[in-house]
Amino acid sequence: MSVTISEVDQKSLQTAKSLLENPGVAVKITNMLGAPIEKGFELLPKDWNKNIGDVVQSALLKASDMATLTMKDVPGEESSNIWHKLGVAISGGVGGFFGVAALAIELPISTSIMLRSIADIARSEGESISDLETKQACLTVFALGGESVDDDCAESAYYAVRTALARTVAEASEFILKKKLADESAPVLIKLIASVAERFSIQITEKLAAQAVPAIGAAGGAIINTIFMDHFQDMAKGHFTVRRLERKYGRDIVKQAYDSLPKMG
Repeated sequence: MSVTISEVDQKSLQTAKSLLENPGVAVKITNMLGAPIEKGFELLPKDWNKNIGDVVQSALLKASDMATLTMKDVPGEESSNIWHKLGVAISGGVGGFFGVAALAIELPISTSIMLRSIADIARSEGESISDLETKQACLTVFALGGESVDDDCAESAYYAVRTALARTVAEASEFILKKKLADESAPVLIKLIASVAERFSIQITEKLAAQAVPAIGAAGGAIINTIFMDHFQDMAKGHFTVRRLERKYGRDIVKQAYDSLPKMG
């Protein structure tokens, strides 16, 4: 018996694809700057990226442990995106003022706020934020919109990232049945965080480059962090809409429908 996705859900899936397959952070920041983001890389200190991977992984670990501590687990509750944007704007202002030197302080704060917003959106799409699989799905959002996918790839950029992370996520699922999500001694969880951080680091380097452009400063840092939040809120909305539809129709059916839909700018 074949399953047909309803017209309403088809529209939701099209909206999700429009969010997930649109240009990433670099394009949005470049549009804001009015100049290629590459100019900012030339202005960064020579050793600026020496510890970027460690800083990003540490930020994700801290965020995964703290983001949902005070949230109520009420699936379907409407998300409050504006307050989260305000929070990252403030932290971005601090980072913009102090520059690269403040990354290790600012990034865990802004990442925690962004992860909280992602979890808030997940909850609004019917997810239980206390569920371990949902927590992993929230972390996965930070991997979306990072690396580009070859034009001749058969899969969409979104499903390609999910496929790339699938094995690591599955291994982590088995492990976290008895362990805390942010247990730094858990090698499998570290592997999951590392896989996400590898892609998230791309956006972080673009953010730092943008903040290095003269005259950006604190105000620009706040704007750039707001662009960051907009991006990951879009990714989360698309991701958890797809997951909601997968729970309803099955992953294979939703993926086939997703791949058949046109990309819309």
